Formats: sequence, C-alpha cells, structure tokens
Amino acid sequence: MPKILIVDDEPGIRFGVRDFLEREGLDVEEADSCTAAEKAVREFHPDAMVLDHMLPDGTALELLPKIREIDSTMPVVVLTGHATIDLAVRAVKEGADQFLAKPVELPALLVMLRRLLESQREKRRQAAGRARQAREAVDPFTGTSAAIRRLAEDARKVAASSSPILIEGDTGSGKGVLARWLHRNGPRADEAFVDMNCAGLSREFLETELFGHEKGAYTGAVNTKQGLLEVAHRGVVFLDEIGDLDPQVQPKLLKVLEEKRFRRLGDVRDRQIDVQLVAASHQNLPQLVQEKKFRSDLYFRISTIPLRVPSLRERAEDIPVLARQLLGGLASDLGRRGLRLSADAERALTAYSWPGNVRELRNVLERAALLCGRDVLEACDLRFESEGALHPRGETPAAADAATAHLTLEELERIHIERVLRELSGRVTEASQRLGIPRSTLYQKIKRYRIALPRSS
Repeated sequence: MPKILIVDDEPGIRFGVRDFLEREGLDVEEADSCTAAEKAVREFHPDAMVLDHMLPDGTALELLPKIREIDSTMPVVVLTGHATIDLAVRAVKEGADQFLAKPVELPALLVMLRRLLESQREKRRQAAGRARQAREAVDPFTGTSAAIRRLAEDARKVAASSSPILIEGDTGSGKGVLARWLHRNGPRADEAFVDMNCAGLSREFLETELFGHEKGAYTGAVNTKQGLLEVAHRGVVFLDEIGDLDPQVQPKLLKVLEEKRFRRLGDVRDRQIDVQLVAASHQNLPQLVQEKKFRSDLYFRISTIPLRVPSLRERAEDIPVLARQLLGGLASDLGRRGLRLSADAERALTAYSWPGNVRELRNVLERAALLCGRDVLEACDLRFESEGALHPRGETPAAADAATAHLTLEELERIHIERVLRELSGRVTEASQRLGIPRSTLYQKIKRYRIALPRSS
C-alpha cells in the first residue's frame, strides 16, 4: 500500500485529504510543520508527499532541499493558496514534482499522485534492471591466452563503430556474449538491443519477425505487427546463425543495410530505419558463398569488421579462471558462497576437449553444483557431455576425443540436445534455458534433427 505524507498546518485540510486518500486505499501520515515533516520522512518513509507552501516554521522552498537530502526520489506535490508563476518555477527548481493552487480538487490530486507513484516505480524498475544487467554482464575476454587477448584488442578497437560486425566462432564459444558487450560499450548503448537466432526458421517467420506485417497481409495476420528492425531503431540488431538466413530474405536484409529502409509485409510504403547489425555464425560463410547458399554481396556487407571468438580448445590455459568465474555466478544464484573447485577438478576441466565450448563448461559446472553437497567440487563430481569423457568412475577425457572426433558439429549438437532433453524428461522450456537458446529455436532443432521427446514424468 503506497504511503502518503500530508504536510499542512490546518487540521481541517489534513483531515479532508487524509479521509479521501484512505478511502482510495492509500496509507496516510500527517505533519503540521517543517520540523515534523522532516521527522516523518525519516521515520515513516513515505512514497510521496503533499506539502503546503506556508508552514509555521518555514516554507516549502526552505524544506524541499532538506527533504531531498533524506530522499532524492520521493515525489512531492506543493500546494499554495497564493500561486504565482515565479513561485512555481522556484518550487520546481528546489525539487517539487508538481505545483497546485488551493483549493485543490481531491480526485485530481489522487490522479496526480498515482501517476507520480507509477513513474517512481518505473524509475526504480529501470534502475534495478540496470544494476542487474551490470551484475550479470559477462566478460567475454576472461583469461590471459594470446587468442583471447587478441580478440579483446580487436573488439575494443571497433566498439565505437556503427558499421556491421561479423562474429565468427564455434557453437557455444560466446558469440552472443561478445555481441552484448559490443552493444554495452558502443555508441548505441542507451538504445535497444534486439536479437534473433536465424537457425532453422522458415522464410515466412523470418520476414514477419524482422520486417513486421500489416493487418491482412496474409492468412492469420489479424493485427498489424511491428518488426524487430523497427523495435531496434537507433539500436543494435543481433542476428545469430546468419548463415541459416533464408536466401529470399537475404536481399531484403541487404537493402536495409545499404539503404536504411524496408517495407512491412503487405505495406506499400518504405520505412526509414537506423540500426547497427551484429551478425554471428559458426559456419564457413565464404564456403556458403561459393556454394551459392549465401549471397556474396550480403557477405561482403556484413563482414566489414570480422571478429573471431576462439574455441576453448584454442585457449585451454583460460579454462581454470573461466570456470572459477562461472562457478562464482552459479554459487551466488544457489546461495552457496563457499563453492569452489579443487585442483584435481581444474586439471580435469583443462584436459577435456569441450566440443560445446563455454556453454558446455557452464552446463557441467551447474550440474556438479546442483548434485554435489560439498563446497569443494572434485574431479569425480564433473559429468562431461561426451560419451567416454571423465566420469565419477575415473575414465580420462582421451576416450571422449576418440569417440567424438569423427562427428560433425551438428551431430554433436544433436547428441547434446538429446541428452539434455532426456535429463529433463522432455521439458522443452527448461531445456532451452539449460542450453542457452530461445524455446522457439530449440523446437526448430528438435524438428530438424527429428528428436523424439521423452515423456515428462
């Protein structure tokens, strides 16, 4: 229940305002002077204040700076029986949010208070969101290897650019993490970051998601839909697995990049747009160009600035510090601050080949943290994804390399998805969270690999 402080030296006015606001579901406290108001703000912690200008021991102009020292965000509505433009301007400069002349209409005051309270809540939500994002922001350059240092150096050189950026690297290596880092540290950090995974999506779905559609553009288009490009205006669009982008959609995306305009499905006019494209792919795009599966003009346009994220195999010396960082985040989420890795566990992590890269590393650590009741995780607590990898029985990772060396990345991905779905009894939502991909993308991969879902228990 929102708490309102009424500050007025006339008991009749305080009673009338209090009675009305309490009947509207607000918690009300009263004060009749500047001194009493200061004390009430410290003890009552109101969400908003209704403040009379003239009080026995001072004025609202004198009280407002003191109130702002106690609570800089609390909305304050100043009331006065002698309103002037000069007084209103001075009150606002001192920190008043609204200025009203007496006698005030109580319903109008209620509407104003509710709007101010909602605005205050929204500001707090945004501040909390920014603080959470800062806490959760993952450093894509954790480690000291030459490969990761080179990536960090290249990324910092191009962070201020608004040109298209192409991020290359194996599945699970952290391309999405790097894309978000580029947004946070680029010139569009205060604007939207919109991402979409293009893998396995149909042309129709891609078009309506990217460009939007008008009502009646096709069967089922019962409402106008804004596309992701419009949502990201002045911000960043991150297209993951752009190598899977449908060939018929590719020229439309090229038009957006070259001409800064596009057309919704079913619309007759172009719309101007200003977005930076960050694309990512684990595939060999030049080879796709040679095979006529990806347009050469689009490839050259998106690869203006290429960045390559190294796989964990290329930066094995970074695995212990990266594992400690990931485990620290997991420990915080689980409320187990003392959780750590033993020296043997770190050696086992370093010896493993990591076909799933950082994503697989996080999964292995999360599984160990959930299943192990001790604060120190040992090598026997680590259950690796690949068949024949180090298990509690003590097998070494060498067998995993031999067992999986002949497999393609797609085959490894299918095996990994099947295993996660099996462990979660076919619960797709939880599986998508574990795998770090949108649920729609997981459904596409299930269909693509013809994976039979286990029955949920």
